[in-house]
Amino acid sequence: MQRNVGGIDRIVRGVLGIWLLVMAAAAYWDDRPERAAVAGIAGAGLLWNAVTCFCGGNYLLGVDTTGSTHTRSGDSS
Repeated sequence: MQRNVGGIDRIVRGVLGIWLLVMAAAAYWDDRPERAAVAGIAGAGLLWNAVTCFCGGNYLLGVDTTGSTHTRSGDSS
């Protein structure tokens, strides 16, 4: 996997991921399992993006927030 998440984008994803996991726990304790599941999955996904520095959506759209200038294999520059 090639890094495509960095800088402020990575920080925001990490903070939002933690917040969503906390909201998932609160929803679970408040007996709202559907909301807990949605928030938990979204939070885990954002944290995964922040930890691995890779986002499949960014890759498909050609977005790179790392600040580095590199090309995908097969691209010519």
